[in-house]
Amino acid sequence: MTAFKADSIPAWQASEGDSNGSSHRNRWKEEHLDSETLRWLEEDGRYFLHQSLSTPCLDVLAGCGGATLENLQGRSYLDFHGNSVHQVGFGNPRVVQAVKDQLDRLSFSPRRFTNLPAIELAGKLAAIAPGNLNKLLFAPAGTLAVGMALKLARVYTGRFKTISMWDSFHGASLDAISVGGEALFRRGIGPLLPGAEHVPPAEPYRCLWNEDGDCEACGLRCARYIEYVLEKEGDVAAVIAEPVRCTTVSIPPPGYWRSVREACDRHGTLLIFDETAVCLGRTGRMFACEQFGVTPDILVLGKGLGGGILPLAAVVAREDLDVGADMALGHYTHEKNPVACATGLAAIEVLEKDRLVERASTLGAQTLRELLRLQAEFSLIGDVRGLGMLFCLELVRDQTSKIPAADEAERIMYHCLSEGLSFKVSQGNCITLTPPLSITSEEMERALSILRRSLAKVGESVNG
Repeated sequence: MTAFKADSIPAWQASEGDSNGSSHRNRWKEEHLDSETLRWLEEDGRYFLHQSLSTPCLDVLAGCGGATLENLQGRSYLDFHGNSVHQVGFGNPRVVQAVKDQLDRLSFSPRRFTNLPAIELAGKLAAIAPGNLNKLLFAPAGTLAVGMALKLARVYTGRFKTISMWDSFHGASLDAISVGGEALFRRGIGPLLPGAEHVPPAEPYRCLWNEDGDCEACGLRCARYIEYVLEKEGDVAAVIAEPVRCTTVSIPPPGYWRSVREACDRHGTLLIFDETAVCLGRTGRMFACEQFGVTPDILVLGKGLGGGILPLAAVVAREDLDVGADMALGHYTHEKNPVACATGLAAIEVLEKDRLVERASTLGAQTLRELLRLQAEFSLIGDVRGLGMLFCLELVRDQTSKIPAADEAERIMYHCLSEGLSFKVSQGNCITLTPPLSITSEEMERALSILRRSLAKVGESVNG
């Protein structure tokens, strides 16, 4: 395997998602959207501040259900993007009913008061969380939960420094981008949090340490580098990381997180896992960290916790970290929103009763085998990665040099959209697929057929 070169992907492409200002997007809109939709998109662009990855928007939605989205024209998309919120599918009837029932009982709970859905959801998460994680705080967004986790680590350790990964994503607020590692969110912002140290991520398929990507041969040098920084700094409050990088499906090598966990313990540093995008069954286990046999000191949950309907996130910590009684770690207006908490309870119940976590593991393994068959068929696919219902196809123009095929990835995405399949393009050349865990086998087959046709159409000009 050729060693990854940091400058092989232009900075503007190495981002969280696909560009919303490309010629391919403009051409797709001209070919597929009617005048009414274009009028609404113009209105949208008039009122919302423009920003990368969102406004201007691609299309206008009118409905959703299960694995599909529907636009104003009645066109349906199988949604293999979903912003990672749709583990139980869109508009799950049991989750919707839980929202309606709670609205009729108690629609809001001011601070100073608590409510039954909040207490019950906290108890449920404490019961199913790994290890000894049993104390919680809720927040209306994963970014806010990351901020609370960072504050808790500072209070508990008396330190303020952090170690996180380049190319990571922990949210878009100022504290979250300080520990995040994507230039798109940090560039031109000005001073960020002091003490936010960054290290290279553990990515065997883009090994920075040896050309063969042989982690055993190099003795997990990527993990040893974290301990080197811990030792040199001497006063790091926390290592914060995604156990699995969602957008590129970067799966650390065996033993990596155990090595980091042991290093944190030796240096009195907390380990924070940000599972905002990969919690609640996405990886084939209820929590992604269970795939690696490592329990963090603080676990951040989000996205799917709101059942694909409402924003909800949580910080789950060890009981002995309950040391902030004299300060406000969160203090958010919707911290214990009863409707959001009822939604979270219903979503977890659906996951358990419908055995969706187990389904993510079995159907995910089958799907990964199909994607590997596509790799054997198309030289455009340089690598295939998957864990549970989380997949990535990394596209390259040349199998030897591994030059990223960014333009081809974008063309494939718009061809798939034309046929009714939506997904995310990350880091310029990574096709990221995150279907609902509730997707049917027939829907999965249809999505893979669309993807194959699109690869064939674009691959003809690449492979000759």
